Amino acid sequence: MKILVTVKEVAAVDDEFEIDGLAIDDRYVTADLNEWDEYAVEEAVQIKEAHDDVEVVTVTIGPSETDETIRQALAKGADRAIRVWDDALDAAGLLDPETKAEVLAAVAAEEDPDLVLTGVQSADDGFGATGVTLADKLDMEWGAVVNDLDLDLEAGVAAVHRELEGGVEELTDIEIPAVLTIQTGINDPRYASLRGIRQAQSKELAEYSLADIGLDAAEIESPLEQTSLYEPDTEGEATVFEGSPEETASELAALLEEKGVTS
Repeated sequence: MKILVTVKEVAAVDDEFEIDGLAIDDRYVTADLNEWDEYAVEEAVQIKEAHDDVEVVTVTIGPSETDETIRQALAKGADRAIRVWDDALDAAGLLDPETKAEVLAAVAAEEDPDLVLTGVQSADDGFGATGVTLADKLDMEWGAVVNDLDLDLEAGVAAVHRELEGGVEELTDIEIPAVLTIQTGINDPRYASLRGIRQAQSKELAEYSLADIGLDAAEIESPLEQTSLYEPDTEGEATVFEGSPEETASELAALLEEKGVTS
């Protein structure tokens, strides 16, 4: 069995920062593996540990600067990694979910996985649509926002709990091959051990261009363009009353009356 996990490097920004044109100044930014993808990697590695003959492969879209970040997945138990990048992707700028899914689907076509796991969303763009778009392009069954997974390899079925709106959960069976988008909380992602970190340096990280996966620049023309970056205005403020409840009760009552809140 082969599990393909999509992973992404995202930027973690300090609480206080400065904007430099269309980006946050590098002084305030650190790179990290996307949180939702960490849970997807952990779920794949747990499946590998529970069953014989399972290979976990990660795939990312990004430049060589992301290598150390995506090697975190290798350090946590993934067997090998694939990174797709070239000048055409660099020139495309902000990639929309369909463009990303087009690239990921091309890799999946080469790898022929039995199961594809993605994070529900990424911490930067937050579209939350790449996984299900990928399923559509692969013509696979899919389950979104999965927070529990019981895989029956003999029956070829994944029993999943899906987190829906309003606190509702859905239990459904999905035939594999399938694409599942993984929600945080499905497991407890492990820390990479020192041994795992050392082993990750010798594991395969293949670098593919678009041509290597049968695509060309015309197929990754993203319709999105970033035009500005700014901090939104504060829409509200907090009033802090200092003192004992007896001392501040009258102040609170006066404020509520001023705001039109009456008993």
